[in-house]
Amino acid sequence: MLLQKESNPGLNTITAYGAGYVEINGQPYHHSLRFGPEGPVEAWPVQDASQLTLAALREIAGIAEVAADPMAFLDDAPPVATTDTEIVLIGTGSRQSLLPQSITAPLLRLGIGVEAMSTPAAARTYNILMSEGRRVVVALIPPQDAE
Repeated sequence: MLLQKESNPGLNTITAYGAGYVEINGQPYHHSLRFGPEGPVEAWPVQDASQLTLAALREIAGIAEVAADPMAFLDDAPPVATTDTEIVLIGTGSRQSLLPQSITAPLLRLGIGVEAMSTPAAARTYNILMSEGRRVVVALIPPQDAE
């Protein structure tokens, strides 16, 4: 399905998707990928939503591993994100797969929204959020059948 005829070459825009591929700025990709509005489009090793881990979500969001302060609990301070990402979108392929709370809750505590939806829905949502200037990153598993 064609999403946009024109795109800003300075921003990663999803221009189409279909059975077995996602197209970014006119370039088709036939494997899972992750990216934000700016920067590289990278291959993503996840082939199925069941393979998602907290470590994978942290990597997508750009959260750096920081040494935990063992006394932080005394201050009752909320955790601090080491990224400017607002929203992480996960495209789970042709069908939506919900993510376990155990892997989404740590990002939510940092103030980062995590949404899992079908890849076509994630593609449309990403383009809208990106065009609004939101700090969004997306990881997509190509749909296996056309919508």
